[in-house]
Amino acid sequence: MTVSQKIHRSRQTKIVATLGPATSSKEKIKALFEAGVDMYRLNFSHGTAADHRARMQIIREVEQEVGRPIAVLADLQGPKLRLGTFANGPVDLETGQAFRLDLDPTPGTTTRAPLLHPEIFAALTPDSDLLLDDGKVRLRVMRCGKDFADTVVIAGHRLSDRKGVNVPNVVLPLSPLTKKDLADLEVALDIGADWIALSFVQRPEDIIEARKLIGTRAALLAKLEKPAAIQSLLPIMELADGVMVARGDLGVEMPPEDVPRTQKLIVREARRMGKPVIVATQMLESMITNATPTRAEASDVATAVYDGADAIMLSAETASGDYPIEAVQMMDRIATHTQADPTYHTGLASQHPDLNSTTADAITAAARQVAETIKASAIVTYTTSGSTTLRAARERPDVPIIGLTSSLETARRLVLSFGVHAVCTADVASFSEMVQKAVQIAYHDGIAQLGERMVITAGVPFGTPGNTNVLRIARVEENGDARQISMTA
Repeated sequence: MTVSQKIHRSRQTKIVATLGPATSSKEKIKALFEAGVDMYRLNFSHGTAADHRARMQIIREVEQEVGRPIAVLADLQGPKLRLGTFANGPVDLETGQAFRLDLDPTPGTTTRAPLLHPEIFAALTPDSDLLLDDGKVRLRVMRCGKDFADTVVIAGHRLSDRKGVNVPNVVLPLSPLTKKDLADLEVALDIGADWIALSFVQRPEDIIEARKLIGTRAALLAKLEKPAAIQSLLPIMELADGVMVARGDLGVEMPPEDVPRTQKLIVREARRMGKPVIVATQMLESMITNATPTRAEASDVATAVYDGADAIMLSAETASGDYPIEAVQMMDRIATHTQADPTYHTGLASQHPDLNSTTADAITAAARQVAETIKASAIVTYTTSGSTTLRAARERPDVPIIGLTSSLETARRLVLSFGVHAVCTADVASFSEMVQKAVQIAYHDGIAQLGERMVITAGVPFGTPGNTNVLRIARVEENGDARQISMTA
């Protein structure tokens, strides 16, 4: 990579932007980065392998030009459950009427429709609900068998061809990886995606299945969009490297009033485990067609920031919207202003997770406390696997975390984490050399000024993942050296 420019975000919450038809050119992709994007999302529900390869190539060109690691998330589509077609166009379903779903591929009528998913019928029981077209139509199962379900319409609406089907509160006998997903996964890994987002996660076994295929080639992010996943939240989060609060399907399959509470639960547990968490879906949706968001959307973004999410995400706003750059700029301003609120860090500080009885946790917690006490300009971590930096991000300090690593792959993955300014730098032979390098990078990247102090943590000897056992304070001196005060475990 080229020499790093002085690009340091003033906010700690990261921004993820989805690329699409509105943002496929190098000019737009670079403009998104300059507007505030930290991670690009490649949505494999749309586009071809060639499209994703071309966008990845541009991202890596931009990365070279700006001299900053940029993260890329490949989002797999997952199973899509859909109705078949109707013989005479859309039908209007009335509340209280009978409606049958079955495996017969014959086009539907006003009284029945094809649903060519035997796994759904295998999981249904009487009194189960089916949601069609993002919940606009709700059906209650009265009788069912291996190839049919007789239902009554609880909430009616117009229904047309190939609308989506959701089955809330039912674990379907489905792998989250379809034949298309397996092919897309190979493409994503081949082009060098840093994170893989797994859709339709229902159970811990889904994460294990994906992990066997991905190995260590990318970090694995579980999309939490099924109520069944929330019921197995902790084991799923233990197995994944990060999670996404995918509020689209989640908001369809559970009552809307439960979504905010569930979002807070996921963010809180992700922080406790030290796993990055993205809050996604409909954050600035009105900006798909409008130059400014609604006040409710601005509050929604701010709520995710107040909760301490690692990242917030834009979907159609940047993929196909009319104002992709403006949407990123708006999200950046909302996050920056929210984090300037004096109550912001007070709220995060009140929710510090319990520490494990380890030297690493003790040193990391002390680093945050020392940084606050001496008003340090930054906390510096030196890491191989990323675990030292993730531990620092878990503390949610009110100063930037400079994550130094000799691994470009680790640096890119760390970009997603709260407050982390990831830097890929050559390996060092000693702690003293690392301190000097940390001071120089912090000064060059505009994070620390002359005379300011930084708190530095690392594991000695180097190269032992998770072995954080040294804390040191360093001051930026005029001659570029660092005057050090040691605190060693």
